[in-house]
Amino acid sequence: MKRYERLANQITELIERGDLPPGARIPSVRAACRAWGVSAATVFRAYYLLENRGLIKALPRSGYFVSATAKELPAQKSRASCSAGTKAVNISELVFDVLRTTKRAETIALGSAFMSPTLFPMARVGKSCATVNRSMDLATMVAGLPPGHEGLRQQISLRYLMAGMTVPVDEIIITSGALEALTLSVQLLTDPGDVIVIEKPTFYAALQAIQRLGLNVVEIPVDPVTGHDLEALARALQHHPVRACWFMTSFHNPTGVTLDDSRKQALVDLLASHDVPLIEDDVYSELHFGAAPTRPAKFFDRKGLVIHCGSFAKCLAPGYRVGWAAGGRFAGALEREKWMTTLSASVPAQRAIADYLEHGGYDRFLHKLRRELARQQSQMLDAIGRYFPANTRATRADGGYFTWVELPHYIDSVRLFQAALDSGISVAPGPIFSADGAFRQYVRLNYGYQWSPQLDKAVATLGALCADESRCGAKLAGPVRAP
Repeated sequence: MKRYERLANQITELIERGDLPPGARIPSVRAACRAWGVSAATVFRAYYLLENRGLIKALPRSGYFVSATAKELPAQKSRASCSAGTKAVNISELVFDVLRTTKRAETIALGSAFMSPTLFPMARVGKSCATVNRSMDLATMVAGLPPGHEGLRQQISLRYLMAGMTVPVDEIIITSGALEALTLSVQLLTDPGDVIVIEKPTFYAALQAIQRLGLNVVEIPVDPVTGHDLEALARALQHHPVRACWFMTSFHNPTGVTLDDSRKQALVDLLASHDVPLIEDDVYSELHFGAAPTRPAKFFDRKGLVIHCGSFAKCLAPGYRVGWAAGGRFAGALEREKWMTTLSASVPAQRAIADYLEHGGYDRFLHKLRRELARQQSQMLDAIGRYFPANTRATRADGGYFTWVELPHYIDSVRLFQAALDSGISVAPGPIFSADGAFRQYVRLNYGYQWSPQLDKAVATLGALCADESRCGAKLAGPVRAP
């Protein structure tokens, strides 16, 4: 996708959502050049495209304005049609309803994608931040530009070494969180209309990125016990022009399952035989409950086809938005992609995390965190066993902080989500984890919060709601789609 097309699509999204209502002035060409870091020619081409779509109009000596008829126009569709067996992604409003609940301080956040901030050493990380800020001058500010702060990249390389892997510092690109690393990777490897393979179920942020980039997908099943269906993947590679795969092979979100080493090796070998890159989302790698770290698929990569993406948001410093990609053969191209987008993750945040990794006792903290999460998992599963209907099934992962709960067949998780909110509790209903709204009998629950009588009561309330077919029954909500 050309830069002017990307800019036009961003403005189109704002108009279609109503953030830029009819009659609203959009940024001048000069202001747009400053805001997006593009040339005037790029802005003009984007605005011409928006005019052709009927979304904006130019008024002489006044600027550009959203057309009065913009809201009446149908949403723009990808120019490429789906091939047989693939599908476009269309994220429902339900995802955003769930995300908005995570911002409510009064809600018990069992549907959140985040752990409790009280579990993290924020005061100690803040001390590192203060230390590096005192010693930072203007000359060091540019040290965080792509590929990122050298000291932080060295520390990440050491973490790989401790996990039995050799990843050169030159292969590591610092990003603004793991989601940017993942999105830059798929953006680098694909064009609008291309086909990628994703998991079913998958993390909803992957679906959001794929929709924004105009890609088509083939979904392969992920079993909560055995993991990814490699036979289904082999068929997809045989019958579709797959450009990349986007998988979470360890502590999968939402199921929690981890592929064993032999299946990870088989996955990497299968993709290598088709020369298809793997974008590996591995943000929970440090949260293993066993004594030894879990090996990522990247461990078995011999051709540089695996782009391994990680983050400190889930294991050390939420809110600092520091992640990375170990790009393999794509490292140089990813670095250029970073230059052309957000330019740099926060330089003070990069330096602070590097200082903490070197001096702050990271492994001691992780050891304590893993024990706490394992204890909280046991407490959550025990409460589900006590309060939910007898035919409920919840996964027990070897790490992370999610359990994937299969509800009785008569329960609709969307109605449960709505009923739970009335009681001040959020859950993540199954349909947000697939491109077609499947998994209506499932919810994802977060046990990344210290157990308390309040949490116990919340699980009891959810169990009571699951027994109330009049409020949460699937029959009243229409047919349930099979996952």
